[in-house]
Amino acid sequence: MGNLATKIDRTFEFAGNQLRNLIETYPDYFPMYTVNGKWKHGGEAWTNWCEGFLGGQLWLMFKRTGDAYWREKAEHYSRLIEHRKTDRNVHDLGFLFWSTYKRWFDLTGDPEIKQVVIQAGQTMGLRFKEKGLYLRSFVSDASLFIDIMMNVGIIFYAALETRDERLWSIANQHCLTSRKYLVRGDGSTSHEGIFNTETGEFLRQSTHQGFRDDSSWARGLTWALYGFGTVYSFTRDVRFLQTAEACANFYIERTPAHGVPPNDWDEADRKLPFESSAAAIAASGLWNLADLTGDAARARLYRDYAIEIIDTLTEPEFCAVETPGWEGILKHGMYHQRKGLGVDESVMWGEYFFLEALSKVSGDE
Repeated sequence: MGNLATKIDRTFEFAGNQLRNLIETYPDYFPMYTVNGKWKHGGEAWTNWCEGFLGGQLWLMFKRTGDAYWREKAEHYSRLIEHRKTDRNVHDLGFLFWSTYKRWFDLTGDPEIKQVVIQAGQTMGLRFKEKGLYLRSFVSDASLFIDIMMNVGIIFYAALETRDERLWSIANQHCLTSRKYLVRGDGSTSHEGIFNTETGEFLRQSTHQGFRDDSSWARGLTWALYGFGTVYSFTRDVRFLQTAEACANFYIERTPAHGVPPNDWDEADRKLPFESSAAAIAASGLWNLADLTGDAARARLYRDYAIEIIDTLTEPEFCAVETPGWEGILKHGMYHQRKGLGVDESVMWGEYFFLEALSKVSGDE
């Protein structure tokens, strides 16, 4: 860990410089992905789900450094998104508020901050479809996304804090539905499930960002790996732990030894070999899973593999520390390959989960 610790220190120092440049050059701006390494551009957003990741990075920087500058900016960028706690247009309120207001509350214990997290979780619960038993995606009533597994934790939290059994049941049932229809027997995942809205019947698997409907989109797999682990931490339902571990095993078995997958493991004629944001999510999720599994050998495997990913991502091939003019932290991320958005760029969730994983490995988290 000696050399890795040095690399992590260097990466955090670089990340601090990049974040300071971002918020001082483009104040109150919430980027999603870079274009040619630059955050400010007019590219399509597709959906509005990333605003929590900038504030989340600022909270991580404050936790590591104790520098009042980072806390002031973290609070400011968190407040800028508070109104989203009642946003019913997206399925991503966990991304927005777990990375910002939940970190803020954990630091202060302020009940008003906590109430924002609870309200966001309650709002998320309103997406539930009784016919089909799932939380609908932003796309349509018929659509279930694997991404929602990373957001459902905020519903469990709100249900737990308010003792709302109905809300808890909604979150739990969504996870069972996702497990049944989106996670395959080999531990791979589908991006989307389509349902008949009149009967609730499951119709088929689909994808927006993967290679084919039946292929394995890497970021979706890591959302499931991390998300089902989080759900197990709330419920202690062993089925969710088994699912998280199946996804972890698929990731480890199918990914090169350096730990960074392609955008889709099944993609034909692959021109771009890396999806670094999926690797960052996997590293953070695997570190969590090591604490959740009851098997010591698996725990070692998950921690060792997470460290391998971090060791790779802190190299100059991925960390932009030696790339002049690049405004992001982590290169070779992917937003939406089919739409040509954020392809082989820095992406805001990649930045956040990269710093979160670094924090866990270094003992800050």
